[in-house]
Amino acid sequence: MREHVPLGAPARERVGAPPEYRERVIDDWPALAGDSPAARAVGAELRARWAEPHRRYHDPAHLAAVLAAVDLLADVAADPDAVRLAAWFHDAVYDGRPGWDEERSAQLAQSRLPRCGVPVARVAEVARLVRLTAAHDRVAEDDSNGAVLCDADLSVLGRPGYDVYAANIRAEYAHVPDDLFAKGRAEVLARLLATPRLYRTERGRDLWESRARANLTAELDRLTTT
Repeated sequence: MREHVPLGAPARERVGAPPEYRERVIDDWPALAGDSPAARAVGAELRARWAEPHRRYHDPAHLAAVLAAVDLLADVAADPDAVRLAAWFHDAVYDGRPGWDEERSAQLAQSRLPRCGVPVARVAEVARLVRLTAAHDRVAEDDSNGAVLCDADLSVLGRPGYDVYAANIRAEYAHVPDDLFAKGRAEVLARLLATPRLYRTERGRDLWESRARANLTAELDRLTTT
């Protein structure tokens, strides 16, 4: 069994929303899911999952940062609360297995949200959005909810603290040898840079596109020249 630590525990340097915003994250859960005993239990489970000690980047700071970015883009979304719920669940299961983690997280949403009284249609939308985060390039042009969630999830690429983010990603894959990690990470970065636009919302592009491309290019150069 994994030992859980409190949400926001200062275990290491973090990148993302400040501590006061992370505290607001806790307070905002009832506004999304209700304040029933079942909703409180689901909220407690999610906070424990996000605070698992094996996480280095996909942690409470990341959750808070994604929610902060959703707030910046919320007026674009057709259902902002569905996007916020998807943010809570999008890395709720995290074992470093791309695709599998997102699928398990979506299944968790489908299992837990009905207990909170969330309508069936919104539960389905939340699960769909969580699955989208497995590959951000699958967002359709008319999918405003998907655009907001994926832009929020990738906002870290264009914000200050990118080097801390990259170091924490490496720490999550500490079991992978340096050469294999560098090869796989370089492929991910090159694929991102090859996309015509990293962000699907106009506001996301204005806020993060230029700096994100500079950050990705710099990291890719480091990986391929050492």
